[in-house]
Amino acid sequence: MIGGDLKVARRGLMFILSSPSGAGKTTLANNLLKKEDQMVLSVSTTTRERRAGEAHGQDYYFVSEEEFFRMRDNGEFMEWANVFGNYYGTPRSLVEDTLRQGKDVLFDIDWQGAQQLAEVAGEDVVKVFILPPSRKELERRLRNRAQDSEEVVLKRMAKADAEISHWAEYDYVIVNYDLKESEELLGAILFAERLKRRRQIGLAAIVKDMMGEG
Repeated sequence: MIGGDLKVARRGLMFILSSPSGAGKTTLANNLLKKEDQMVLSVSTTTRERRAGEAHGQDYYFVSEEEFFRMRDNGEFMEWANVFGNYYGTPRSLVEDTLRQGKDVLFDIDWQGAQQLAEVAGEDVVKVFILPPSRKELERRLRNRAQDSEEVVLKRMAKADAEISHWAEYDYVIVNYDLKESEELLGAILFAERLKRRRQIGLAAIVKDMMGEG
């Protein structure tokens, strides 16, 4: 083939967003998905009870603890964790199939899941940590969304310190002062990571052709 006919394919990447609850991670993830047609959300398997309006296979795969443990023991999860007494896991087959298609997978997971994915997926992983502007603002956001009981809010605040302490393990850190600005920063990170040489399949063949060695 001549150089003009050679195309650079791309292997997908695993784009991880982590943060303490209330920092804006879920909103940022949803907005990113709306803009990126080459990115899909990793749908986790969970033992948590289904909330009103949630759909099986869309928000989560809802399973019993017995089924979750069976899947875990069979190696069907890339990572799994216990969060507030409920189990969450990332299905392996769906993620691997998506990456092979050259599409990216977005993960809304905590630091434990991020560590496990980095161990098994290596260079496929890009980790971004979202920080709130301040502890006071984090608490205000948790209370204003009126989604959790007072007991759960206090638990989330107590857990925030432990989660934030892992910020230095991430490739990128964004302080979410302004939602629009944070969205732009996330987009810039994704754009740059997609262009990394190791993710461009067939680049060596194009260079070889350019040098008349094809």
